[in-house]
Amino acid sequence: MLPKNINAFYKLLLRKYTIIPYKMSYPLVCLGNPLLDVQANVEPEYLAKYDLKSNDAILIEDAKSDVRMKIFDELVEKKDTIFVAGGAAQNTARGAAFELGPNKVAYFGCVGEDKFSQQLLQENEKAGVKSLYLINKEIGTGKCAALINGHDRSLVTDLGAANHFKPEHLDENWEYVKNAKAFYIGGFHLTVSPAAIVKLGKHAQENNKPFVINFSAPFIPQFFKDALVQVLPYATHIIANETEAAAFSESFYSGENITDLKEIAKKIIADYNQKATVIFTHGLEPTVLVNSDLSTKEISVHALDSSKIVDTNGAGDAFAGGFVAGIILDEDIEKCIDRGQALAKISIQQVGPSFPVK
Repeated sequence: MLPKNINAFYKLLLRKYTIIPYKMSYPLVCLGNPLLDVQANVEPEYLAKYDLKSNDAILIEDAKSDVRMKIFDELVEKKDTIFVAGGAAQNTARGAAFELGPNKVAYFGCVGEDKFSQQLLQENEKAGVKSLYLINKEIGTGKCAALINGHDRSLVTDLGAANHFKPEHLDENWEYVKNAKAFYIGGFHLTVSPAAIVKLGKHAQENNKPFVINFSAPFIPQFFKDALVQVLPYATHIIANETEAAAFSESFYSGENITDLKEIAKKIIADYNQKATVIFTHGLEPTVLVNSDLSTKEISVHALDSSKIVDTNGAGDAFAGGFVAGIILDEDIEKCIDRGQALAKISIQQVGPSFPVK
């Protein structure tokens, strides 16, 4: 029989049981540079107003003085503007969430305390991604304006707060790290905080957790060699496309003229991490898989009629999203690659690095 006094009832429970507060755990934790992609249709006159060219990309170096910073405020006011939680690793996080469902993916990065970070939070929430942002109160959120004119686009990027992530933010949220099953690192973060990547890598290595690193861009192996060498020993899986693989070969093996993707992968494994698996995507060509024992395999991509391709931007991020989702689901390596290819096929039928609403 229950006590008449409800407080006495709770005291009885506390005497008999230890009540542990529930803590949400996220199997996949991603780390990267968050950017809000702001995409809108514009007329040629708008490009001319800011001295921009079609099919070009501009990186704003001084946000305080560059007049093109006004573009972001103007696009926010346009009714047809599309907002996407961008940045390569954040695209991958959303792709993995598309595969795994909500409350399965958490994402670390640095943003400003402004309306753009609020938009990022909303986009991630809709995608089912937990945002574990470090908030920088002095520097604005990184953002990329995609100005669409017909089939052409002009990109204007302000990296902003994304460049200011601190490893200490991981310490402050270490519960998420401890509860994670696997980690994904976008290569662009090598330009920001290699120490944060190493911190996660050591935890993954000590606890036998998958640790996936993506080269993300050719300039990473070209100009951030030391940072890349620091983190490669922790990788269980290394992802890159054919251009990034070629850049690695040219940068690390200059003069040897190694162009075959399988041979480049074997060199990476032999010289930098003998326990890693390397995956090189190659556009419509088969994906190259080289295992840690140096065995190789080619896996065909999913066919898609060219008339159905809307936007290939972010296809590599989508592949990585499907791949790491497969890791979380304990699928074998070939199934993980197949899942990545399937998600990339879905993504390129959407506008921007995005996925259909379920």
